[in-house]
Amino acid sequence: MEQAGWVPSSIDLDRPSAARMYDYFLGGSHNFAVDREAARSVERIYPGMSGAARANRSFLRRAVRYLLEQGVEQFLDLGSGIPTVGNVHEIAQQAAPSARVVYVDVEPVAVAHSTALLADNPLATAIQADVRDPDAVLGHDEVRRLLDPDRPIGLLMVALLHFVPDSDRPHEVVARYRDALPPGSYLAISHGSLEGVPEDALDDSERVQAIYRRTDSPLALRPRDEIAAFFAGLTVVEPGVVSLPEWRPDSDDAYISAYVGVGRKP
Repeated sequence: MEQAGWVPSSIDLDRPSAARMYDYFLGGSHNFAVDREAARSVERIYPGMSGAARANRSFLRRAVRYLLEQGVEQFLDLGSGIPTVGNVHEIAQQAAPSARVVYVDVEPVAVAHSTALLADNPLATAIQADVRDPDAVLGHDEVRRLLDPDRPIGLLMVALLHFVPDSDRPHEVVARYRDALPPGSYLAISHGSLEGVPEDALDDSERVQAIYRRTDSPLALRPRDEIAAFFAGLTVVEPGVVSLPEWRPDSDDAYISAYVGVGRKP
């Protein structure tokens, strides 16, 4: 992978990337030695990390299918990461061939590989942008080209917001995206949390967070109330903001200390 021609020359191979670590947890191959070393350090502390990553991916699939059932056929996937099996465009276009998808990530490897993967797909694209700048994302030429601002949009923030620190005002960022969405749009969120983690496991959680502080995206784990506040101004669909395995389950997902929810803009 280190020699792949599409890998941007600006990649820092001495610093792990949270996006590339996630790719490793999912069984992907678009990661480097520094990412694998950091990911394995996490796994030694928390052997269930790969299962947690797959459970989160399962929520993404269920959320996209739910939005399709509501008639949503265009998606903006923020912090989309490196594409592996079960991408949004694969799920959406299987059910609705005309579905449109824009992936957004700040990670160069994620965008480079997504662009290569989508080269022959005119209804899906990837852009490199910082999701903390909604104006830049929503005003991007590719977003404006592919997504119709007069039709409902499925805004996906899956395993994203726990990488946005409080200093970047994540609730205000989400509100700016919400305000820009047309009526009938949906927001789907999954967010890591320490709530429910046994007290004797908190030291392990701190050790995991210490590993992520070495990456480009330190963890900002939040309680359920703060996660639920991201849905302000939206109607949260049943079963509400719940632990990940409880949201419309269709399989036996692994336990994961995260809350998820989907909200609709009136």
